[in-house]
Formats: sequence, C-alpha cells, structure tokens
Amino acid sequence: MYGLLLGVCVLITTFIFTVGRWTFDYFRDPKGLRRYPNMSAFSGISSVPYMILSYNGFRSKHVYDLHTSGKPVVRTGPNSLSFSDARAIKDVYGHATKCIKDDFYAIQKGTHTHLADVVDKKEHARKRKVLSSAYALKNLEEWEFKVADKVERMIAQFDKRVSEPGKEVVIDYRPWTNYFTLDAISDIGLSSPLGFLDQGDDITTGVRLDGSTYQCHFRECLYANSRATSVWAYCYDYYKEAIQFSKLSPYFNRLWKLNDNWDGIPRYLAAQRLKRYQAGEKLDDFFEALMHDTKMVDHNLEWGEVVAEINIMMNAGSTTTAISMANVMYQLLKNPQCMQKLRQEIDETLDDDEEIAPYEKVRYLPYLKAVLDESLRIFPPTSQSLTRETPREGSEIAGKYIAGGTTVSVSSYVAHRDPVLFPEPEKFTPERWLGESGKDLGPYFIAFSAGARGCIGRNIAYLEQAVLLASMVHRYDFGFATPGFEPGRYEWQNLHLTELPVKIRRRQRTVVDSNVV
Repeated sequence: MYGLLLGVCVLITTFIFTVGRWTFDYFRDPKGLRRYPNMSAFSGISSVPYMILSYNGFRSKHVYDLHTSGKPVVRTGPNSLSFSDARAIKDVYGHATKCIKDDFYAIQKGTHTHLADVVDKKEHARKRKVLSSAYALKNLEEWEFKVADKVERMIAQFDKRVSEPGKEVVIDYRPWTNYFTLDAISDIGLSSPLGFLDQGDDITTGVRLDGSTYQCHFRECLYANSRATSVWAYCYDYYKEAIQFSKLSPYFNRLWKLNDNWDGIPRYLAAQRLKRYQAGEKLDDFFEALMHDTKMVDHNLEWGEVVAEINIMMNAGSTTTAISMANVMYQLLKNPQCMQKLRQEIDETLDDDEEIAPYEKVRYLPYLKAVLDESLRIFPPTSQSLTRETPREGSEIAGKYIAGGTTVSVSSYVAHRDPVLFPEPEKFTPERWLGESGKDLGPYFIAFSAGARGCIGRNIAYLEQAVLLASMVHRYDFGFATPGFEPGRYEWQNLHLTELPVKIRRRQRTVVDSNVV
C-alpha cells in the first residue's frame, strides 16, 4: 500500500517538475521564439498538442489554416517553427542550406541508418553515392520491363472483372495501386515480385530474429508503423519512454506489435535475396547495386545497413507512389474535362491495340506530366512538415534570424497552396504546369522535398505513374461508383486516402475527338 502511494507521489512530483521546467523555459525564452504565435495555447510549452493533432488526423491542414489566417510563422512546439513563406523552402531544404535533419529522424533509427533517416551530411553523401547508380535514370529505363510486367498483371485482373463487352463493375482502386507499387519495387529492388497483383491480396512472409517465419498482411504492418510513429516521434526527448507508456493503450500496443511484424518483412526479403546472390545468381537490381559498384568493387556494407536500405526501399518506394496513383485517378474523375484532354493526348500517342504504354512514348507527354504534377501539388503524399534543425550559429529563414538548434520546416501541403504562386490553389488545373510558366513553379514544388535530401526515387515514381495511368486511361472507362464521392484523408507519416470505389468497363474502341482542345 505504501509502495503504491510512494509511486503515485513520485509520478505526481515528476509531472509537476517537468511541466514547471517547460513553463520556466517558455518564459525564459532563450531562442526568442515567443515572438511567434503558438499553434495552440500550450504549444510553446509542450509538443503534446501537436501529438494530439497528429493522432486526430490531418495536422497539415490545421497548420495550413493557421498560416492562412495571417500567420506566416507558427510555433508548433516548444522548439519548432512552421513557415509558409516560399523563401523558406530554399533556406530550409536547398542545396546550400546548413540545416540538417533533426531528432525526428535520429530517434527512430534502428541499429543502422538508411538514406532517409541518416542525419550526418558526410554519411548521407556516402550513402547517396552508393545508391545513386541504382536509382539512376539509365537503370530505371533498363528496368522498365519490370514495371510493364506489373501493368500487364493489373490489367489481367481488371479484365477478369470486365470480361464481357460493355460490362461495368465496381472496384476499390486504392489497394490495387498499392499491390502494383509493392510488386514493382520488390521486383526492381530484389528481382522477386511479391505476387500481390496475382493473388489480389497482400499476405506475405516475415522472419523473426530467432529465424522463425510468420504470415502477415504487408500493408497493415507497414501502416501500423506509420500510424504509431506519426504521433509519438514528436516526443523527442522522451521517445523511448513514450513508446513504453503508449503500450498501456490497447490501440497503440497493437500497432507496435504490428510494427514488429513489419520489421521482419524486409529482413526476410533481404535474406532470401542474399541466398541467391551467394549462389552466384547474377541479377540486375537494387540489391546488386548495394553489394558492389559498376566496376564490381565491393561496397562491403554491414548486413544491418543493407537490411535498413531494403526497409526504406520497400516503405518509401511503394507507399507514396501508390497514394499518388489513387489521387490522380480521383482528380481525373472529379474533373472529367481533364480526363478527356488526357485521353486524347494518350490516344494520339498509343496504337489502338497497345495494351501497355511504353515509357519512351509517354514520358514526354506534356499534359500527362502536368496531370501528375498537379495531383501531387494538391495532395502531396508526404504532406507533413519535413523537419530540419538550424546550425549552431543560427540561420536566416525567410528573412528572419532563427537561433541555432531550432526545428524549422515547410509543409508541402502549405507551400503548394500559396495563392501568389498557385492561383485558385484548391482547383485542379494541370495547365498551370505547361510552358515556361510551369518551369518557373519548379522551385516551389516540393512533393519530393528539395536539395541534397530530395527523394532519390522520384524518377521511378514518375515512370510507374506515367506507364500505369496511360495504360489504364487508354484501355478502360472509369467513373465514380457514387456520384460526388469524396475520399477521407488521414495523415500519418504520409497523407493517405481511404477507399476509392470506381466503376470500370473496357472501352469499346479508341476514339479521338479532334474538337477537344
């Protein structure tokens, strides 16, 4: 009894002391951050309000609403600032910036860092040099046949459902985009498709540290990690303790268990690929590029680093592209005049009987590229603020001096809605990306981030999206299953959309309307 009372007293005392210290630091204001408006009443004292906002769903939209109410800088936490000024993009993410990734990335790393969570700039440069050949456009063009194979498999599944001329069925387009990207990145990276498109499901195998294997749903495990860390990773100083505390909740305890299952999936895939490599099987894929350079000089990476890179490849290399594929279909169905214009461009480029769009034919189609970019602008898959830390001596961000060691960021969701740069920002207008005016928008388009830490996989993302979308639009007619349908949006580490039920039927013949402008 006395032990319980003592424990309660210790907890209460610790809580009072911690809150008191936070409050004292807020009024002491050593970095001069009190001059900026708080996201909420307690954001200057604690990151808890931002964590609660992350748990509830769409934090980037909430921050955007604050910025549009006349607050170009918003204090989202005791040591965190969000900027809406477009000048901040270059200052925070540009090639010349002295800002580095902050503790959001460092606290989540495993035994070995991967390209996305490594903080040290020299270490990042080393990793990027190793991986750059794998992600080079030349390699991707040689691997196009792997993407084409996945398009063929997806078409085979859709054709089964609309086997009769004029037959119309309803499918949920959203999971199929994920089956596509997971099969594609697994084939490109490990020469081993997961088979999700063929089975219409994402059951896969993972391996525990003791060597035992298990079956699980790939997406459920992957997104559990995203859901949990999107809340608790903002508790920088107490992250490990916060995880243990969160496990008292059945909801989060389940997510962390699923996260453990996720860790075993890339571990299993990497181990299976290693067996083939050790057996002397020569395969042209991402794994091979991790093992040695183009001159066959071994990289001699630790196995933990190899697994870490496979982990982020299967995660970032599938999730964001799948979201993008679903989003662009939604935008085209919501804006049928854009669908009509895109279809004309594609029909004029592809032969009537061409089932799979060759990348060489569609990669330079201006309206197709504009459609993809406009969809990425409105709903960037990585909409959250990618946090950076100012250097010790401080830095000037959008014309304001920010003290050293401060977390700064620009949300792509916010930046892409600057009405000066993007008039009528909520309107889907692919035409804004055409011609010289479209080129001028390039520095403010940060769907793939920017600078040296920009997404290394953007070329493969465009390849997959262009080939799949062109093939789908050329072969099928799509429509909303329910008129005026609006998907739900939930923001974890990425901005996901809920189901996307669409009507689909085979086109009877390719029609090119010369009157469409």
